Amino acid sequence: MTITTPRTTPSHAASAAAAASLNPTTLARRRAAIRTWLVAVAIMIIAMIVVGGATRLTESGLSITEWKPIHGVLPPLNAAEWQEEFLKYQQIPQYKEMNAGMTLEGFQFIFWWEWSHRLLGRVIGLVFALPLLFFWVRGWIPKGLGLPLVGLLALGGLQGFVGWWMVASGLVDRVEVSQYRLAIHLTLACFILVATLWVATGLRPVGDVRAASSPARLRRLARFVVAGVLLQIFLGGLVAGLRAGWTFNTWPLIDGGLVPGNLFVQAPWWANLFENPLTVQFDHRMIAYALVVVIVVQAYLSRGTGAARGAVALLFLALAQATLGVLALIHMVPLDLGLAHQLGAAILLSAATVHARSLTPPIGATARA
Repeated sequence: MTITTPRTTPSHAASAAAAASLNPTTLARRRAAIRTWLVAVAIMIIAMIVVGGATRLTESGLSITEWKPIHGVLPPLNAAEWQEEFLKYQQIPQYKEMNAGMTLEGFQFIFWWEWSHRLLGRVIGLVFALPLLFFWVRGWIPKGLGLPLVGLLALGGLQGFVGWWMVASGLVDRVEVSQYRLAIHLTLACFILVATLWVATGLRPVGDVRAASSPARLRRLARFVVAGVLLQIFLGGLVAGLRAGWTFNTWPLIDGGLVPGNLFVQAPWWANLFENPLTVQFDHRMIAYALVVVIVVQAYLSRGTGAARGAVALLFLALAQATLGVLALIHMVPLDLGLAHQLGAAILLSAATVHARSLTPPIGATARA
């Protein structure tokens, strides 16, 4: 009887080689590469949020009156093109009612802020899309993560549309953008930041044990803090859109009292929550106080658990952000303090997100979330 040894075909050899390469070290390196990419994207989103704040504080957001996703990458390249852009700006209400007589140099200052904001958005899109394509083609994306990553890409595209939708609200019959659209645009950017960091933190090493020592109530509380910071950022967008930080700039009193009158002078009553500068800023303050209290409680309840260090760090960040908010307010929101406050919000939200996600097992771990 002749015993034959099966020959290994090229396809069998390729499959065997692929299977052999999927050892724990290789998988860990792939996860680390994807996590590093997502963290880099998150840092760019934070930069985008700060540049967006500068665009708002310098009244630059309406300087580019058209939306050109492709052609808009190039700024004006000669004197004639600069004059053409300036002439377009001169047709909108903001120029006629606020900036009549502005020089070309003054227009160029606000133009560069808005152009930089839009260019950074395009760069983030490329930095996200191209590595995603690479990881997808190479088969590096862990099971179940493809759809969330594609969803993040779609949210980035949606953010571009929302940005133009916001700008369009200020081109006719208004001298600034709608506070509703501004708040939605800002909050969506922050939601994308949360989602990006949530996925990135989920790709930490599978052996991470912080989740094992964290009670369920701490996980729920940590997620509540993330939602609370997002709500506070939405209210901050309304404050910025209504210029409420310039209208009422005393602390701890607001309009002469801890709880001022005239909070609900508009009808219907709920319109005050979005359109009354006094009510909007009052709500922004009250949510800030409540968040600090909740974060203090979280730090206290986290003692002796794997969540303790992150909870204490989050408390210090919250106190620093509250301090920046008060300083920006009483100094009438100068550019430096306004941007520091906006950066602080993004950092606080990022820290809250990483903390909350670290209290549940990493992607691929067998423990229950």
